Amino acid sequence: MNKLVKGTILTLLICMGLSACGEKEKVKAPTNLQTEEQSKAQGNEMDPEELLTNLRNHTTLVPIGDVPIPADNPMKPEVLELGQMLFFDPRLSGNNEVSCQTCHDPDIGYGDNQPTFDKFTGGNGARNSPTVINSGYYKFNFWDGRAASLEEQALGPIRNPDEMNQPLDELIKELSAIKGYQERFQAAFPDGINEQNIAKALAAFQRQIVVKDTPYDKFLEGDTEALTNQEVNGLRLFTGKAFCVTCHNGPNLSDNNFYNIGLNTEDKGRQAVTGQEGDLGRIRTPGLYGITHTAPYMQDGSLATLEDVIDYYDRGGDSHPNKSFFIQKFMSPIGLTQQEKSDLLAFLKTLGGEPPIFTKPELP
Repeated sequence: MNKLVKGTILTLLICMGLSACGEKEKVKAPTNLQTEEQSKAQGNEMDPEELLTNLRNHTTLVPIGDVPIPADNPMKPEVLELGQMLFFDPRLSGNNEVSCQTCHDPDIGYGDNQPTFDKFTGGNGARNSPTVINSGYYKFNFWDGRAASLEEQALGPIRNPDEMNQPLDELIKELSAIKGYQERFQAAFPDGINEQNIAKALAAFQRQIVVKDTPYDKFLEGDTEALTNQEVNGLRLFTGKAFCVTCHNGPNLSDNNFYNIGLNTEDKGRQAVTGQEGDLGRIRTPGLYGITHTAPYMQDGSLATLEDVIDYYDRGGDSHPNKSFFIQKFMSPIGLTQQEKSDLLAFLKTLGGEPPIFTKPELP
């Protein structure tokens, strides 16, 4: 059968699969399918100019740009300075020993390098501590998307009994008794110390923790020499055979949607928020910037390396009963060669960048 015809048939099948996913699982079909032109390129070095033209015309891949700033929480120096203090201050926890930095350490990718976090009372928490890197770009925060803003997210771990275990009314009393914090809050916010301003200060500080201007961004901006030949081949795979772009698209390489990727876990995922049966095990698509700094991977921290992640998707994931229809039909398995896996890994590493390192300031 003519290769162009095969490519057309595959495109139709994918479109049929997408329509069968339902309203709650909208995914973007890859644009670099096995057409005649792409078949000729398969196994050979991809022309960077050709790939760039293809991406600009047929995908939502764009340079990341600046982090969105809410109109009611501008990045004022006084707010940023206060947020940095709060981020590193263990007095935000019930036992005055756990800070935001405990699970989001700047020296280890603003995570904790553990599969799951350590619970306040001891033992293992339910999920991996997601990195703070580029968290300001998300439409929803937490793995299950239960926070609609970074401000809302900032208060969640503080009052969670398993994390920092600090009632917010008690925290306000504690901070109000510290003269230095009284002055800092008053300088940052006219109404001083309250829940909303604690959240605003923490969220504003975290919006500074950004990885951008990577070789990938420079490539999309037109510098076709920003990526090596192997990295270009990896990007071609990312947008085609490996299906990564299906969910990892847009400015932060996250479509901000929720999927069950097949992990054999009892985590209810998005269902815990919506109560909908179809959301069982679905998690928000994580962005990929800073990815080389944020191991281990997945919401349960079960994959130790990027190589493990590539192998996981290549085999079509695990066998969760609510696994995404798209993964079941088109990625089980994908069939990447070892060279293709190496090329894809090389591209993913271009997204690592160098996160800004903030250190613990002098606390009031």
